[in-house]
Amino acid sequence: MDEVIIVGAGVGGLTLGLALHQAKIPCRIFESAAEIKAVGVGINLLPHATKELAALGLEQALANVAIATADATFFNRFGQLIYREPLGRAAGYDHPQFSIHRGDLQMVLLEAFRARAGANRIVTGRHCIGVEQDERGVTVTFSDGPGGANRTTARGRVAIACDGINSAVRKQFFPDEGEPRYSGVNMWRGVTHWRPILSGASMVRAGWLSHGKMVIYPIRRAGADGLQLVNWVAEIETPNYRKRDWNRAGSLNDFIGAFADWHFDWLDVPAFIRAADSVLEFPMVDQDPLPRWSFGRVTLLGDAAHPMVPRGSNGAGQAILDALALTAALRECADPVAALAAYEKQRLEATTRIVLTNRSNPPDAILREVFERTKDKPFDAIEDVISRDELVALSESYKRIAGYSREALR
Repeated sequence: MDEVIIVGAGVGGLTLGLALHQAKIPCRIFESAAEIKAVGVGINLLPHATKELAALGLEQALANVAIATADATFFNRFGQLIYREPLGRAAGYDHPQFSIHRGDLQMVLLEAFRARAGANRIVTGRHCIGVEQDERGVTVTFSDGPGGANRTTARGRVAIACDGINSAVRKQFFPDEGEPRYSGVNMWRGVTHWRPILSGASMVRAGWLSHGKMVIYPIRRAGADGLQLVNWVAEIETPNYRKRDWNRAGSLNDFIGAFADWHFDWLDVPAFIRAADSVLEFPMVDQDPLPRWSFGRVTLLGDAAHPMVPRGSNGAGQAILDALALTAALRECADPVAALAAYEKQRLEATTRIVLTNRSNPPDAILREVFERTKDKPFDAIEDVISRDELVALSESYKRIAGYSREALR
């Protein structure tokens, strides 16, 4: 077969499938789960990612289920405003920033792929356990779900591993890598139906990791009851953690004490957390950047290639950029091995910078800077603590590294 074999039907795999189909490159997606469901919580799509999704004809479908994020706001744990800046089109970008439920994003991508490429181009209940290759192509071996006893194979021109941070293909090529690297920060995540906060399209970051930090943003428009679905993340420096599991339930009692006195004129945080539909817990983890992703006719994409801590709203976006870069390389290079090497050359260094920056100086470095300068005390005026020029510089620096400054997108 001359197909591109895509392992995994997450954001990266589905975007790759849509891009390949648009480029008239045949592909087939194999997904481990028996059924693809709208799971997860909120994520953000920055303008560099929405630009690429718009080129795939998806902007309106996303706009129908997402919030066009209008502004970023930073507060200390006393509810005092540190910095506010416009985002997306409100900041002069040609494309929006979307805050969206991950499941809604995946369903938009899935429905578009099935409609355009055909439902038979996606196969569920196929858990990748390994890949082999020869001069003519690749053979991917699957079990019928994780731990399944039955084996099947798929033959293709190349194989692209989009199977996440626990990628079986990554483990095949880097068997001694070890477990994901824990950042020292544990996260509890949830969604709450709540009346609009601030602008109703604000991305809020407040507090700091040592005492408790919150990230809050709406991911669906208000219903008839006037309530939005609002995503939140509580992040606290924690020495102990359990292995990442996207679906593990968390306990309010493990973290809500850090936010017990967060009663602000713009939000009663403890009441907001307690009103959550459910709470999930997992550690903030990544992996050290790899020296290479491509091995002949096999390469890695998205979290399988460069898992990053979620502090820059950028994980899904980088997988989308990977998918478009890989498609372009396969379109331009007749030799598939050369194409995968060209894709790696374009994307590996850029994503390595982001992985390392997310560890040290993500956008919430603004919160750290104010926390350290004020010694965790309220301030009389933010200008006494840090200048606006410094705040702007901190924000713009990350945008440049992550590839979504206005200059870069022009």
